[in-house]
Amino acid sequence: MSTTKSAVSAPKVLVVDDDSDIVELLEYNLTKEGYSVQTASNGRKAIETAKTFLPDLILLDIMMPQLDGIETGRILRQNPDIKNTYILFLTARSEEYSEVAAFDVGADDYITKPIKPRALMSRINALFRREAQKAESGDTIEILDLSINRKNYTVTQAGEKATVLPKKEFELLFFLAQTPNKVFSRDELLQKIWGADIYVLERTVDVHIRKLREKLGDNYIKTLKGVGYMFSNEPA
Repeated sequence: MSTTKSAVSAPKVLVVDDDSDIVELLEYNLTKEGYSVQTASNGRKAIETAKTFLPDLILLDIMMPQLDGIETGRILRQNPDIKNTYILFLTARSEEYSEVAAFDVGADDYITKPIKPRALMSRINALFRREAQKAESGDTIEILDLSINRKNYTVTQAGEKATVLPKKEFELLFFLAQTPNKVFSRDELLQKIWGADIYVLERTVDVHIRKLREKLGDNYIKTLKGVGYMFSNEPA
């Protein structure tokens, strides 16, 4: 594990891979871009490091000793202190089921190796730019019995205890609730929430909608078969 001398305000990135050459390559390029970097060579070490480092972004391999990346991602998402950290999988696994499993545990992006450093840095920089732009917009939506708070990624339902949502689930809910009763296709939602420069499966949207319904109920987000999804502001 290593630490750069980047500025305190620099976004923090945790690189997790058992290939030392890849770790060195990523650490060099991230440091050059001004990020604060720490590294881990397996899933268990990553979980321990994340608890104290509290990264803004985790670059996570899948095939690793002791604990694979999918299970590592699942455990990381259960930690409330890092629940909303970006997780980008960097892996040699190109099978669809591996990608679906990654997004099912809360991945924000899935990139197959070999790594192209300049393209990867561009995607990471774009991700943080979008985050900064979102922070400048309105913080709270009040709709039906929901209060959706962008500052802390929480949803309060009928005045009950606030539910903290993972970053992409929250962004999807917030986006739909901003324009109630407007239908968005899966492709439109992928473009708006994940970005045009990130390739993910359309099923990723379905996975996130399913998780939102499990947490909030089926009354808010409606499915129009063959078209897409919308947030309904009609009381159930």
